[in-house]
Parts: sequence; C-alpha cells; structure tokens
Amino acid sequence: MKVLLLYPLFPESFWSFNKALELIDRKASLPPLGMITVAAILPQTWEFRLIDRNVRSETDADWEWADLVILSGMIVQKPDLLHLIHEAKRRGKLVAVGGPYVTSVPDAARDAGANFLVLDEGEITLPMLVEALERGETSGILRAPLGEKPDVSASPIPRFDLLDLNAYIEMSVQFSRGCPFQCEFCDIIVLYGRKPRTKTPAQLLAELQTLYDLGWRRSVFVVDDNFIGNKRNVKLLLRELGPWMAAHKYPFRLSTEASVDLAQDEELLDLMVQANFTAVFLGIETPDTESLAMTQKFQNTRNSLVEAVQTINRKGLSVMAGFILGFDGEKPGAGDRIIQFVEATAIPKAMFGMLHALPNTALWHRLEKEGRLLASSKDLSGQQMGLMNFIPTRPIDDLAREYVNCFWELYEPSRYLARVYRHFMNMQPAPHKRPFQMLEWVELRAVLTICWRQGIKRSTRVQFWRQLFSMLRRNPGAFVPYMSNCGLLEHFLHYRQLVRSEVETQLASYLTEAAVHQKVQPDAVASEIAR
Repeated sequence: MKVLLLYPLFPESFWSFNKALELIDRKASLPPLGMITVAAILPQTWEFRLIDRNVRSETDADWEWADLVILSGMIVQKPDLLHLIHEAKRRGKLVAVGGPYVTSVPDAARDAGANFLVLDEGEITLPMLVEALERGETSGILRAPLGEKPDVSASPIPRFDLLDLNAYIEMSVQFSRGCPFQCEFCDIIVLYGRKPRTKTPAQLLAELQTLYDLGWRRSVFVVDDNFIGNKRNVKLLLRELGPWMAAHKYPFRLSTEASVDLAQDEELLDLMVQANFTAVFLGIETPDTESLAMTQKFQNTRNSLVEAVQTINRKGLSVMAGFILGFDGEKPGAGDRIIQFVEATAIPKAMFGMLHALPNTALWHRLEKEGRLLASSKDLSGQQMGLMNFIPTRPIDDLAREYVNCFWELYEPSRYLARVYRHFMNMQPAPHKRPFQMLEWVELRAVLTICWRQGIKRSTRVQFWRQLFSMLRRNPGAFVPYMSNCGLLEHFLHYRQLVRSEVETQLASYLTEAAVHQKVQPDAVASEIAR
C-alpha cells in the first residue's frame, strides 16, 4: 500500500511567524506531528510519502504514486483540507480523513466525498481502518467506543525520518494528552478527556534520541496542551530528562504549554530548567477574576497572575501567553486591562483572540441553548483573526476596537523591544552551559538583518543598541532567545496590520448577520443579550 500523507495549509496567523521565517530560510514553525504519528501506527510494510503543504506543494507524480490519501488537520486548516479532499476524489483516489477538526465536525469532510472518516485518537481507530481496507471496504466512519481513550504508553515513535528537517524552526514531541481542568471554552477536554494520559519517560527519551540521531540540534516543542496536567508523571520524566540532556550536552532548547499553577511548584520549575526548558506558554486569558470564574478557569483565580508570571520568568523560563476578549459579563476596557497586565509582566509574545465557541464545548452547548450562536458558527476557519461566532454581552464594535488596539499598542516597535529586554533581563542564568557553537551563515545573516532594520533603519536604533550591549554584558546566556524574540518583531509589525484590515472587513458582515439573528430570537433572549 502506497500512502500519501497530505497536511493542509495553515492561514497566516500570530503563530505562523511568516516574516521571521523568511529571515532564516525556514518554511514553517512546526512539523505535522500527528501525521508522522499516523505513519508510525500504520503497518510499517506500507510505503509512506509525507507532503506538508506549508513546506512544499504535492506534484502530479505524488498523486499518481498513491493508492491511499490520508489527510488530517485543525479547524483553521479547513479550507485547504476540503480542497484536498475534492482534488483527491477528482483524481479517483481513496481518501481517509481524521484529526481534531474532522473529529469535532465530521459533516463537511463527509459531504466533500471522503471515503473514510477516521475519528478520535488514531491508536484506536487507525487499526480499524487497516482492517476495513483488508476486508475490501471502500468507505466507513470509524470511531472509538464511547468514552474509550488509548493508552499512549503504547504509542510508537513518530516517523521523524519522513520530514524535511531543514524546513522547520522547531521539532515536536508529545508527552501527554488531556487536561484536568474544565475551562468552558476549551475543546481539549472534549477531544482528549480530563484525565491526563502520559507516555513513559523511556518513550519520550527514545523520541528525543531519534531526533538527536537524525542530526537535529535546535529547539523542540513539547506540544502537550497542559504539560503539567499529571505532575507526578511529569516529574518522573524530568528526573530522567535532565541527566539525558546533560549527557548529550544539551542539544535541544525545550518549550511547552502549561497551566499557570506551575508557578506554585518550585520543584517542578527547577526540574524543567535543569532539563533545559527555556520557554512556556500560559493560558492567562484575562486578568479579570470575574471573567475567569464565569468561564470556569478557577485555576487562574487562586493566586496573583502577575506574581505567577514573574516567578516563572525569574526561574529561567521565557513566558508566552494567550488572552481572550469577549467573555460573558466582561466589563468595558478589558483590552486596556490586558495591555496593562502584559506591560506589568513584560511578556514579549502575548497572543490575543476574540472568544469563539468551539463545537461540542460547554460554551457551545450553553450558547446554543440560549439561542446565541450565529448561523455561520460552524465555519471556524477564520478564528485566528476573526470576530466572534455568537452574540456577546458587550457591543461587538467595542470588542473589535479593543482587540485591534491590543495588537496595535503592544507591538509598537519600541514598546515591544522594551518588553523583550525586561523579560530576558529578569531571567536567572541557566544552571548549565551548552557548548559554544558558531552561528550558521543563515543565522548570522538574520542577526545582521535584525541589526540593520532595528538598529539603523528604524527609530528604535538607540534603544536597540543600548539594550543589546546591556544584554551581552549582564545576561549573555539569554542572548540567543533575546535576539530570536527581537527578530519576531518583523512578523508582529506585519501581523498587526493584517489584524486591523481583517477585522474591518469582517465587522460589517458580522453586524448584518447578528441583526438578522437577533430579530428571530424570542424577546426574552434578545433582552438578556442586550442586558
């Protein structure tokens, strides 16, 4: 069986870092970990060819070669995913589609002509696909038994060898699935459950060893939605990961996502730093305690969020954070309060989104019951920059203005560079040192480009050189991530313009749809929304 694994395009987004990628001749930030895991689960007697369309386009020869086409993707990849299904069917190919988007909303892929919908987690449903093909079946919907989740300690090492390693900034590995919390807007607990399941330390070390043997020596992102969801098991991993990293002379800088209660566990923080974790993404969402309680994100209400970020940063981890506007009952000025929080904590990479109701989440079901979901609510492909897909309790034009202003204010060049400087100056030096490595030519060229644009061409020239020399003198161990974050300014300057134009484009159509929607709602619901 010849299997063509096709990974759809991502739209331009906060995390796509397009302009920063151009500086270092990379094509994409992260590889399709799910696709190379699929390749590892399927029979290894089969032949595989992986095309990540964010790196290169497939050719006629690729299509002709394939007996089976397998697609997977997230909600934001929907447009290209459906395009690929249509193209595969036009070419007479057997098509199997899975992944988080299709698992949440299977109708669109089915209507587009996919032969097999391989839903839920692949460790359970991919063997079902193999059995169906062996029986000669040409279509079907394959689902895990209700409530059943796979034991990820049996998951094989992903097929990293299928990737073009030179195309990516970072590699990806996964240690756990699931999250113990119950945030109303989150679909992770819907897809993967509230009981975090983890691999064994030996498994993850084997994956890292595979990357090491392939010659990878750059960053690795642990893609868990909450790396510390099972603190006992993650500490067991870190106690083995630290010595492995030391024995291999710290070949990777690690980063991950975690809940903010990480700040309350000093032992866990120390273990992460010793294992060469250098960055962590936190879902802050909002500094407004009432909104956090409304959305059931109680873990963010128990301690000072400002102190939590500062504690994590001081320990040696760079903090990235996500924020959301549009929670029910949100008070005016939420965007300004987010700006004040980001400045107070000196978070360089602060990502903002308008609240979206994702399919099958508690938020989705509540809004559906209240009659507040818009007719276009399932078309979530534009959620990276898009307006909301429901009627909020605040005027949408106020929310849109605050949303754009967050990007505009915080990614003003001098303001952003000042935060980057403060953030990395706050970090204590790493307890270990990587061997000195000369910069590759493409990296040296990127540094020179950053120095030209930010240190000579723009009005930030005095600030740039003052901060750069101060960083080299006072915290040289943070120089590499500091310069990397300076480089990201090139993307953010472009992206904030994109956000403003996209919101302006969408606002009129949103208001039209919302007006039609509210006219057909019962008076009681309309009154509640207005209130």
